[in-house]
Order: sequence, then C-alpha cells, then structure tokens
Amino acid sequence: MSDDTRETLPLATAAQVRSEVRLALKGGTWKVVGVVVLLTLGAAAGLATPWALGALVDAVAESQGAERIWLLAGAIAAGALFAALFDGVGQVGATRLVERVLASTRERMVARGLALPRAALERAGAGDLVSRAGDDVAVIAESAPFVVPAVTGAAFTIATTVVGIAVLDWRFAVCALVLVTPIYVWTLRWHRRNAPQIYEAERAAMATRAHYLLASLRGIETVHAFGLSRPHGKRILLASWAVSIWAVRARTIINGFFARINLAEFLGMSSILVVGFWLVREGHGTVGAATTAMLFFLRLFGPINEMMFVVDELQSSLASMRRIVGVIHANEYTAAERPEPREAAADADSIRFEYLPGHPVLDDVSLRIGPNETVALVGSSGAGKSTLAAIVAGVLDPGSGTVSGSAALVTQEVHVFDGTLRENLDLVKPGASDDELYAALRRVGADSLLGLPDGLDTGIGDRGTELTPAQAQSLALARVVLLDPPLAVLDEATSEAGSADSAALDHAATAALDGRAGLLVAHRLDQAAKADRIVVMEKGRIVEEGVHEDLAAADGPYARAWSLWTRGRS
Repeated sequence: MSDDTRETLPLATAAQVRSEVRLALKGGTWKVVGVVVLLTLGAAAGLATPWALGALVDAVAESQGAERIWLLAGAIAAGALFAALFDGVGQVGATRLVERVLASTRERMVARGLALPRAALERAGAGDLVSRAGDDVAVIAESAPFVVPAVTGAAFTIATTVVGIAVLDWRFAVCALVLVTPIYVWTLRWHRRNAPQIYEAERAAMATRAHYLLASLRGIETVHAFGLSRPHGKRILLASWAVSIWAVRARTIINGFFARINLAEFLGMSSILVVGFWLVREGHGTVGAATTAMLFFLRLFGPINEMMFVVDELQSSLASMRRIVGVIHANEYTAAERPEPREAAADADSIRFEYLPGHPVLDDVSLRIGPNETVALVGSSGAGKSTLAAIVAGVLDPGSGTVSGSAALVTQEVHVFDGTLRENLDLVKPGASDDELYAALRRVGADSLLGLPDGLDTGIGDRGTELTPAQAQSLALARVVLLDPPLAVLDEATSEAGSADSAALDHAATAALDGRAGLLVAHRLDQAAKADRIVVMEKGRIVEEGVHEDLAAADGPYARAWSLWTRGRS
C-alpha cells in the first residue's frame, strides 16, 4: 500500500485520555488523596531547613547563644528527615498509581488492537499498531513514573514556598514573581505551540519506519529472490532519515526551552539580591531574612525548574498517550455486526470492493453457500478470489453490498505461535481437554504432530521444534476442528506444502470440512473438481458456476482451464 493511500489509526482527544485515566484509577480515589497529603506534608516540612538557616545567620550575628543555635540545628535535621520521609513515601505511591494507569491502558490497547478488523490494519499498516504498542508504550513507561511524581511534588513545594517567601516580606515575593512568571508563561506557551505536533510527527515517522521494516522482513524471501534488497533498503533508509530529522527538531525545541528557563533563573536570583540589599540598607530587614529569602527562592526555583523540565517529557508522554488511547477508541474501525443467513452458511449479495479508489477488485459479486456445501473458487491470479474469500470470512468489509454469516479463515500463510503445541491449539478453544486436542489432530491426520517428543507439551515455533509447512497447515486445520465454525474458508491452505504432502493435506482439508460448509480458493483444479459447486471468477466478477462435470463439458473458461490442466498431467 502506498503512502498516498495508507491511513493511520486515530489519535485520542484530551477528553478521551482523561476518561481513560479516570477508568484506570477507578476505586483508587483514597490512594490519590493519600499521595496528595503525603506530598503536601513533605513540601511543608522542607521549608524548615531554609527558614532555620536564615534564622541561624541572625542568631550568630546577634549572639543569641548556643542553645538557640542547637535548637535551629535540630529544626534543620528534623525538617530534612520528615521531608525525606513524606516525600519518599508520596513518590512511591504516585509511581504506583502511574504504573496502574499504564498497565490498564496498555492491556486495553492490546486487546482492542487484536480485535481490529484486518481491513483497518491493511489501511493503517501493521507498523502503526506495532509502533504504538512498542515505541509509545516505552516512552510512557520510561517517563511517566518520573514525570507525574515530579509534577505533583513540585506543585506542592512551589505553593508552600511562595507562602513562606511572602511571610518573610511580601516585596521578595512580588519582585521575584513579577519578573519570573511572565517568562515562564511565555516559555510554556511557546513550547505548547511547537512541541506537540513535532512529537506526534516523530511518532508517526517511527510508525512509517516500522511499517516498511515489517513489510521487508515479512517478505524477506521474495526480497532476496528478486534482488529487491537495494530498493527496500533505500525505503527503510529514507524512513529512518525522516525519524532522525524529526528527532533533531525535537532536540531544537528542548534546547530553546532550557535557554528560556535559564533566563528566568538569572532574573529571579538578581531580583532577590537587589531587593534584599535595599531592605537591609534601609533598615527594613536583616541579613538573615535576606538569606532565608534567597534560600527559599533557590528551593522554589528547584521545583519550578523540575516542573518546567518535565513539561517536555509530559508533552512527549501525552503525544504517546493520545496514540495509545486512540487505538482503544478506534470505534470507526469496528467491524459491522453480521446477521445470520437463513438456510445458508453464508450469503454475500452485490459485493463491491476496492483497495484503491477507482480500481474495483470485486464488482457486483453475489455468492450464497448452503449448509454443508463445499464451494470452490477458481480463476486466474488477480481475479478477486482471495478478496471474496476474506470478505465472506469477515476479515474484510465490503465497500458496498451485504454479507451475512461468519466463518473461520485458513490461508497458505499459517502462523505458529512461540509456545507449546497445546497452547497453539488452546487459542481457539481455551480449556479444551487433552482428549479433545488429540481428537482434533487425529481427525486431520496430523500423525507427525502426535508423535512430537513431549506430545502436547512440546515447544514449537521460533524457540522450539520448527514445523514443516505441511505440519503448520495440519495445525491450522486442527484449529478449525476445535473452533467448529458453521463455515470454514480455506484460501489455498494446502498449496504451499509441496507435492509430497498435497494428497495428505487434501484429505486433512476434507476431514476438517466434514459436517460444515466450506469455501475453497483452489490452487489446483483437481481439488476444485471434488467440490459440490465451482465458481469461476475473472476480473472481479463471477463468470461461471456449476458442478465440475457440467462446467468441464461446456465451452467456457473452466473447460479450457481443465483441458490444459489434464493435458499437462496426461
């Protein structure tokens, strides 16, 4: 699918993100309140140290005695101890709440992503979903446990410290805040105006890179066979370069952000020094009070800087959160409910479908499959057979027309999950007994799977026993038996096994279809000849249908194809 036609999964709105967070925190209100109380107490206790240091300066200057000095030293120690205790416990609680939100959101996203119709993934590209489940979750997992506690702790510290400065002398607070606040507001507005779209564009570029990389890896044999390594490598290179460009732009935003914060720091400290000098000179304050004000401001500036610094991380996390929650709320990608057909396994009426606008793959196609009827689809490559099979199976939604009925789909590309044989079968029928699993394997003649070293507990897949193509297809057919759908759609499900296994797999497919309707996309005409009815397709339309004997005797495309098929094998 080209970049011009490939869509992306939606982004969530701010309201949807807030709703998702509230859902994840449901039942944890008292935990949130507890965290707020602990962080507030920690911020208040932290004021003791700068206050006591300022008082200590006056105590020494005024010779207030050793008892006063020891009392202030004890206040410093107690303040530091309680501040560390309350803040530490509060930070741990805040981090746990963040992890709770992240775990809940990630689980809901994965569940929703796995339930997305194939049509949605075809339009968006698997890379978009993989990027959201990987890159975006990693961004939040790395930054959120730091961001949220930092923001909450800093907010309480700022509030209590401003009050402390104002208590010393309102002129300290007014002069510092009048100079610093506009710069912070300007910095935040500038960052909010420029950063979000850059971070979202960077994530989108990562999704595109993942899309191209997955496509190349999925078709690696074709890439090597046709010498396509250079064009595929160039496409991945350009996608990676786009990610690098957006990453540099994001770094430029960060550098500009920090430069503005440094300016605010300079002006704030200068104002405190000037006001303190003037108050002491005019006799309106003491050196100790000025020292306390500067220490308060330094303590104030720390959490302000911390909050400003994490704003960048917060924007990045929110950009990722919008992408993750966007999958959960991708309601427009929900597959339409299909009614059950009357006296049929499936009924498709007046189907039209196109992958690219203006280029129909199916045009006014109607197909009805009766109960326990086996229908074979035949035709040249590109005739629309696999697309019609996918629509009947519910994997794709038609552009127009109606479809009723549900089915299980088995294609020639069978995926074997990394796990045991039992786990690969349990996917379609969780909790099935060993007898049921063995019965399904025996029904499709999967003797080689029955003879694996550890039986059902044999590890298969990438880190276990590697199955042959024939064994993988036998596994897929056993899944059909366990699932027991009213209709099974086999899209060339036995074509990749090799000639030595084709007869055995044909018998396995017949056994899997016993007692249910079947739709076969036939790669071999001798397989189609055994079906109850044959449907011939050309250029997205049905041009012929009937039983094998009638079609072979007629002067039509099936008869000509059958003649060539039998002539080559005579």
